[in-house]
Amino acid sequence: MPSLFDPLQLGALTLPNRIVMAPLTRTRAGRSHIANALMAEHYAQRASAGLLIAEATMVAADGCAFTGEPGIFDDACTAGWRGVTAAVHAAGGRIQLQIWHPGRSAHSSLNGGVQPISSGERAVQGLINTPDGKQPYETPRRLRDDELPGIVDLFRRATRRALQAGFDGVQLHGAHGYLLDQFLRDGVNDRNGPGHERYGGAIENRARLLLECMDAAIAEAGADRVGLRLSTLAGSNDLRDSDPEALLSHVAQQLSRRRIAYLELRHMDPALISERRIAAVARQQFQGPCCATAASARPARKRHWMKAVPTPSCSAARSSPIRTWCSACAWAPS
Repeated sequence: MPSLFDPLQLGALTLPNRIVMAPLTRTRAGRSHIANALMAEHYAQRASAGLLIAEATMVAADGCAFTGEPGIFDDACTAGWRGVTAAVHAAGGRIQLQIWHPGRSAHSSLNGGVQPISSGERAVQGLINTPDGKQPYETPRRLRDDELPGIVDLFRRATRRALQAGFDGVQLHGAHGYLLDQFLRDGVNDRNGPGHERYGGAIENRARLLLECMDAAIAEAGADRVGLRLSTLAGSNDLRDSDPEALLSHVAQQLSRRRIAYLELRHMDPALISERRIAAVARQQFQGPCCATAASARPARKRHWMKAVPTPSCSAARSSPIRTWCSACAWAPS
């Protein structure tokens, strides 16, 4: 039986072990959003893992939701990340970049007065940290259908820049109530009428933007260097869906046809029956490496772990878990 320390093929990458570090927002890039020496040290220290997935990284200069998250939207950002990837590779590691747009989870005070954007006009219920303290989330501007090719291009250019920066691939962030998820789930996507009909309503339409962004990333990097994070059940950023299993089934089938490197399914509590049913849908509909990531609260820390979900085309991952850990935690927690 393979162990946690046996190799694993994940798309184009051969991992020397089955320990994967999940993308974890560190907000160490400052107001410039440029990756720096501290971040290079952080990731290089963890390079002996099978794979590192770097934190949520802005595809747009006006897509800031946390003060200090990194970007990949211009030459300066790309150059900053080169120092990180060089340090990781020098230490023998592999690293991918999670590319991300927050959508309505942003705030104008973090983005030079630019109103947040989304599939609809429903604001997140809650407060966001801003330079002026906690403030209510703002009502987002509903994107028109003719604006969405521009969003796709943001992910295309971010993928290109990630490769130029030396990353071994990208993971698109389609989870946690951020922009791509805001189009996927009908808890906020209520699009209809002229100028809004192609990306709203039926599941096939709501999944259109995500799949177009995936295709753009695949065109730049190749399917075997592109992954995706989804969370059709998680209620992060005040988002729900009326039929998460049907939504995941459609998306997983489409991703399987594209033969992407892996699908990561983000759980809040994998012990719940609903979470197990969602995992079963992923296993049935996605024929590549399918991973589940969860978090559990512990005194003074949060633990992250990932385990491979058995899939017909991922025999190497069937009997041994892939796990992820938070930077403050021990390797491969049980």
